[in-house]
Amino acid sequence: MSNQAIQEHTMINGVNVDQQEETIQAVKKQPELAQFQFRAHNQWKGGGHNQIHADTYYGTCQELQRNESFALTADQPSTLLGTNKGPTPFEYLLTALSSCLTTSLVYQAAAQGITIDRLESDYEGDINLQGILGVNPDVRKGFEEIRVRINVDSNADTDMLRGLLENSPILDVIRNPTPVKIEFVTE
Repeated sequence: MSNQAIQEHTMINGVNVDQQEETIQAVKKQPELAQFQFRAHNQWKGGGHNQIHADTYYGTCQELQRNESFALTADQPSTLLGTNKGPTPFEYLLTALSSCLTTSLVYQAAAQGITIDRLESDYEGDINLQGILGVNPDVRKGFEEIRVRINVDSNADTDMLRGLLENSPILDVIRNPTPVKIEFVTE
């Protein structure tokens, strides 16, 4: 047997909770480690078709490069004059919410020793195109309502799980106004 100590990590829900706690402690000692900036570059391809790339970001006080660039495609279905080459921006918003709620729930549960054996969720968002098309100025341009149904097998009750979701950053962005600054560079 080797003289090296074998260190086992506590894993809950696929999360290394020892490393999670180390991260929390590091941020408490050095709060600037918590400042992140995520980026996306979009290139219009025609009509409703766009291609989005994400490869660099800032975090832990440094510029970081992903091992692999992510390319996403967005479009509209043919009923909305698109070529159906990808999800709509609305579907990406639901995707962002779904992945963030799932990750937040799993990570927060792990930190509290709560096990999740199975987790699935469904998302629906209602929109009235009269607002987007300028037909009725009283109709909102965005989602009127988003409904989430989470099917979970866990040792925690519903109220506890609901409380853990309050740590979701994307849920926070949707529920609370976030300043969006737009700058045009014309050629």
